[in-house]
Amino acid sequence: MRAASKRNPTASSDAEGPLLRTRLPGPQAKRIVEQDHRYISPSYTRSYPLVAKRGRGALIEDVDGNRFLDFSSGIAVVATGHCHPQVVRAIRTQAAELIHMSGTDFYYPSLVTLSRKLSEIAPGAGRKRVYFGNSGTEAIEAAMKLARIYTGRDKFIAFTNAFHGRTYGSLSLTASRPAQRRGFGPLVPGVIHIPYANCYRCVYNLKPEDCGVHCARIIEEQLFRTYVPSDEVAAIFVEPIQGEGGYVVPPPEFLRELRRICDRHGILLVADEIQCGMGRTGKMWACDYAGVVPDILCVAKGIASGLPLSATISRAEIMNWPPGAHASTFGGNPVAIAAALATIELVEKKYMENAARMGQHLMERLQDWPARHSLVGDVRGRGLMVGIEFVKDRRTKEYAPEQRDRLIQLAFENGLLVLGCGVSTLRLLPPLVVSRKQIDIAVAILDRCLTRIERETAA
Repeated sequence: MRAASKRNPTASSDAEGPLLRTRLPGPQAKRIVEQDHRYISPSYTRSYPLVAKRGRGALIEDVDGNRFLDFSSGIAVVATGHCHPQVVRAIRTQAAELIHMSGTDFYYPSLVTLSRKLSEIAPGAGRKRVYFGNSGTEAIEAAMKLARIYTGRDKFIAFTNAFHGRTYGSLSLTASRPAQRRGFGPLVPGVIHIPYANCYRCVYNLKPEDCGVHCARIIEEQLFRTYVPSDEVAAIFVEPIQGEGGYVVPPPEFLRELRRICDRHGILLVADEIQCGMGRTGKMWACDYAGVVPDILCVAKGIASGLPLSATISRAEIMNWPPGAHASTFGGNPVAIAAALATIELVEKKYMENAARMGQHLMERLQDWPARHSLVGDVRGRGLMVGIEFVKDRRTKEYAPEQRDRLIQLAFENGLLVLGCGVSTLRLLPPLVVSRKQIDIAVAILDRCLTRIERETAA
């Protein structure tokens, strides 16, 4: 990163925080955004005109030399921060030796090495097998096919506000925004959606202390009794913490009850840990908080610190499909595997623990926001996966998407990169390398920006 500019006396010289040299977007960024609009698919969503050039740790520099504090992590991807030296070394070493050979048709040692490592760190005892893809949606697609061929059943249960991907199978499970599904039907049949365990917005109007995880038990009490036979359901797909749906943390008993239901009816439990896994919550897997072992685990995003890789992991007896049943040309690419092995080592040795400590500090800094800020309805999360839900009225819990979006824009203008999720939730997901000071800087920026928005709203 470049040194602080003497031309801007108000710019921070703190190397851990933002440094803005131009008005945003700067001239180079404007030029590239204009070209992007001409050549790139308009289906991409961009919250603000950040044009990234380089990154280190939790910092991003744009093409105009502006430095930003990144609390998006490339959407939970760069677990070890941008361009971690150990990950970069692993990539360079592997790229100089072998870039590609395709593990679906040939063998190479690192494919076995990573599979063995993932088998060791995945929840549950016993032998496991791993299928490699390139993205989270591919991990879900593989899990859907695997569940059907193993059980001989064709139905799936998923949850409202879930996000599992945008390809046809995973999109059929996704239920977070109409825009993601509009115009693409018919989707894969046999998917049934029920409400997720969102205690802040319980659709059954129950209080957590009175709930008894009704939202899980409804599967047996109503769904199997009136709508679908349990012996036709291949799998239940669940995010242990909902990501795109609003960073919703369910009570641990919700996942435990799902596990019990699956065991009683011969259904596979599939945990989508694509966003919440790989140490982000302070544990390797979010389902560890509930002590639940899924039958199939889907992993991507933070697994390789930015290189495209995903893994579908299951008990060995489940992943017993025949040769040719499912494959991927690029899945398990040697360079991506090298990055993944380096990433897992770093996460295990220090960054998972840092996520737990820094996450606790972040929650402590935010715990009084519902009392201090009239627009804040709820603050929730685990580790470095924290959501702040904005409401226009704390009593009615009316969503406040305009105010949330305004906060995201103001944060960008002040050098902080954040993203939204759900209807009106702000998500904070910095790289696991983030420092205490960087958290304090980010909270201070958000505090100032939110105070400004509340004053504007009241005026």
